[in-house]
Amino acid sequence: MARYEEISLILPDGYRAYGRYWPAERQRGVVLYHHGIQSHCGWYEASAERLADAGYAVLQVDRRGCGRNPVDRGHADSADQLIADAHAARDELTRRSGSPRHHVVGVSWGGKLVVAAFVADPTGVQSMSLVTPGLFPQVGVTKSEAAKIGFAMLYEPLRLFDIPLDDAEFFTSVPRWQAFINTDALTLRRCTASFYLGSRRMDRIVARLGQSDPVPTHLLLAGEERIIDNEKTADFAANLKAWEFRITRYPRARHSLEFEEDRCGYLDDLVQFIDKIEYYRPQDCPNRTGRGGQ
Repeated sequence: MARYEEISLILPDGYRAYGRYWPAERQRGVVLYHHGIQSHCGWYEASAERLADAGYAVLQVDRRGCGRNPVDRGHADSADQLIADAHAARDELTRRSGSPRHHVVGVSWGGKLVVAAFVADPTGVQSMSLVTPGLFPQVGVTKSEAAKIGFAMLYEPLRLFDIPLDDAEFFTSVPRWQAFINTDALTLRRCTASFYLGSRRMDRIVARLGQSDPVPTHLLLAGEERIIDNEKTADFAANLKAWEFRITRYPRARHSLEFEEDRCGYLDDLVQFIDKIEYYRPQDCPNRTGRGGQ
């Protein structure tokens, strides 16, 4: 029997998005969880359940146009719309949990959304856990495809283009999880020109993170990474002035840490960092500049 409650979240423009709310038996914190560009909340059941078992109420929402949301597949109007959707999810989590404070987890492209939403409005954020975040991608559309997307924005903003992540080996070396990615009917394979432009404009917002008041940040990186640039990502995050900053590396893992054969260590690390921040607040440790787990 599923531990989560299936919900519908009405986004600011009236779009109805699918979500999952994982209540905690003895709630001691709350987590807002954002998935990647292709994935959906079903990819991350193990980590959501682990967080709920640890006492955190968790809200996962399938991004508009993906996962279990059939309307306008692969589409978003703009970066502002995507960020507004993230803030609507935050507000829903606050309403359901009764907590004005929350931790955020973002996987892959969802890590970029987490950062952009935080820069736009950091209300209530206690910590950010960025799991192989798509801040500095190694894989992207070709120059010719980028030109087509730019042209389409003028005349065909709803035209769909392939997401250049069609090899399941990018994500995991585990055959059963490769098969899952290849056959998952809910996995998003294409996005509109409008979505791509919105995602690109989100990069400019992410670049302003250093101007925001920092919060504790956990960066989790895969050693056998082929989708994002680990070192650029690590350098960017290391320049933040968070009172608690940690990089945890998994030398033999690929991009989707959830899809490792032995993911227990990753799940433990994810929870333990959030636990630490839940128990200790910046006012308790104003001079902390942790670099644990590197």
